[in-house]
Amino acid sequence: MHRLGRFTVHRRRILLLAALLVLLASAFIGSGTMNALVLSRFEAPGSESIVAGDELDERFGVGSANFLLLVTAADGDVDSAASAAAGTALAAELAAADGIATVDSYWDTDSPALRSEDGSQALITAYVPGDVTYVRAELIPELKERFARDDGTLAVAVGGSDEMFREAAELAREDFVLAEAIIIPGMLVLLIVLYRRPAAAFLTLGVGIFALALSLAAMRAVAAMTEVSTFAANLILVMSMGLAVDYCLFIVNRFREESVRHDRAEAVARTVASAGRTVVFSAVTVAASLSVLLLMPFPFLQSFGYAGIVVPLAALLGAVVVLPAALAVWGGRVVRARPARPVEAGRWFRLASAVMRRPLLWGGAALVLVLTLASPMLGVRFGVADERVLPEDAASRVVTDQVTAGFAAEETDAFQILVAGAEAQALESYAVELSTVDGVAQVDSGLGRFVDGIAVAPGDTERFTENDGATWLSVVPTMEVMREDPYGLVGDVRAVDAGFTTSVSGYPADLADFRDALLDRLPLVIGLIVLVTFVILFLMTGSVIAPVKATILNGLSLAVMFGAMIWVFQDGHLSGLIGFTPQGSFEPSIPILMFCIAYGLSMDYEVFMLSRIKEEYDRTGNRTGSIAAGLQRSAPLVTAAAAVLAFSFAVYATGDMVFLQMLGLGMALAVLVDATVIRGILLPALMRLTGRWNWWAPPPLRRLHERIGLRD
Repeated sequence: MHRLGRFTVHRRRILLLAALLVLLASAFIGSGTMNALVLSRFEAPGSESIVAGDELDERFGVGSANFLLLVTAADGDVDSAASAAAGTALAAELAAADGIATVDSYWDTDSPALRSEDGSQALITAYVPGDVTYVRAELIPELKERFARDDGTLAVAVGGSDEMFREAAELAREDFVLAEAIIIPGMLVLLIVLYRRPAAAFLTLGVGIFALALSLAAMRAVAAMTEVSTFAANLILVMSMGLAVDYCLFIVNRFREESVRHDRAEAVARTVASAGRTVVFSAVTVAASLSVLLLMPFPFLQSFGYAGIVVPLAALLGAVVVLPAALAVWGGRVVRARPARPVEAGRWFRLASAVMRRPLLWGGAALVLVLTLASPMLGVRFGVADERVLPEDAASRVVTDQVTAGFAAEETDAFQILVAGAEAQALESYAVELSTVDGVAQVDSGLGRFVDGIAVAPGDTERFTENDGATWLSVVPTMEVMREDPYGLVGDVRAVDAGFTTSVSGYPADLADFRDALLDRLPLVIGLIVLVTFVILFLMTGSVIAPVKATILNGLSLAVMFGAMIWVFQDGHLSGLIGFTPQGSFEPSIPILMFCIAYGLSMDYEVFMLSRIKEEYDRTGNRTGSIAAGLQRSAPLVTAAAAVLAFSFAVYATGDMVFLQMLGLGMALAVLVDATVIRGILLPALMRLTGRWNWWAPPPLRRLHERIGLRD
């Protein structure tokens, strides 16, 4: 690392010119990244629901209704002659449109699930197959423009699951642009305040922009090879700017320290050798924490895994190559006008000394506070993401809210059950039993429509055709069960014994299989994150105690974040202030994403602090003094870095998408609590209690570290 520092000094002008060219090329390539990203569905490839859905589409051309028209009769009665004639014609027009596979309307099926309880509204649902990005980005907008109308007889509004996801992705894009406009100038102001030197602020911001452009360009290359979700762009913006600024804060601060004792060239080299080494560990730790998302078999979460690898590496390149070269040229404008105060005079030194004099008192009080903030975690409930993730005035949410309020059943969330090898009598018995399951409004089949075990209408043999001994059923859930326990309903439907081969598909089954696959992989993901970060910290410190303590402290930091998220977004506190509608539950993929990001960032701060504490300990051999001195040298920077990163995340809390609000508020709170209460109080208290064991390792591991440990 020292040689790398020397290299950046000797080749500074060439490196800066190369960095400028890379920035311009990356900006050009990255400008098309948003258009290269795709819209992802919550689905588990290879699961029962997806396999059955593919077979239903191939054999019968049917699938989950992902597009709907909410039709309101001007005369208040969808059964009037004028409304019926216009509704039938509208359904026929939709069926004839390009890209539409199947259409079901109230006027053609006479299904009570498609008629509102007061008779003033009816639904026309459609299955639109095909690539999700094409369907949502191109076909759905065309259909919306064509069919949203009010001709005096019928008022038609467009909705459906794919229209909701399309609007969500559009809002995420808008939030990205707005956040970009706020974060960059906001960071500049914060950096000028923190550095008190405009030159240092502009250099740091320049590295952040370099990391952002390079990350976007790299993600465009990734998107050319695999599916990357639109939402990954939001993470790229906040983390590339945030991490780059974090790393630059440490590089600049160390450069200022070294400049007091050495000339500029040697100061740069020593800065890269010390702070640069720490930045390398930090970037590898963050990348390792987020890379485990690639183990999730879902493109939505894998997208964040790709971003989690690209962003820290881009920030690392900017911080240990571009910034040192810039300091070699303009370093004189970065150093302080006056020397820094002695370490012993710092407030963090005094706080750490006070904590270590009474570690049980301080640590116990901080632990009580942390556990109190985390306590709402005990009431977590996992559920299904629905229209409430959108703002109340979003067009597709307005439509869905009307359907929820006015209709007794959820036709668009119907199960499609693929049946093979069933005799007519056995199939009818199966349909009858399905109709008696709690939460099922009706079962439609070629043998009849069944409600509560009773046949209420003849079968629709045209809709439910047979193909090579196979057919299918439609199971329509009630609105109530889809709100309260959709996962339970999936289990109940699948638990009905048919006596022949069945496979359950449909939107609720898709979500249940997605959740189950997530939870199946979760222990592996958590285990790998802990293992990888444990190894990295061991290689850095030579201790097995330090990684264990870091894991415990990270767990407490994560508990505070999840407790706050449940208190706010599940239970609905502050919903009026932030501007969202609480669902009373969590969609599980977002907490998993937040866990990986927060764990990586928490370990990021642990690396910065431990590196300075270990450096002081190696220099002085003073167990308690090194903790206080290391904390004084690192905690102000960690706090400043946390403030910058929290600001970046908090910008998204002001957006319109609940997912991004959760990510923004949760991560902002996590980094602030971690950098203050966790690292400022619990860390020195715990290190004081463990005393001489802080840097302990068994003799075999100590010898291993002497051979392979990473050091300058």
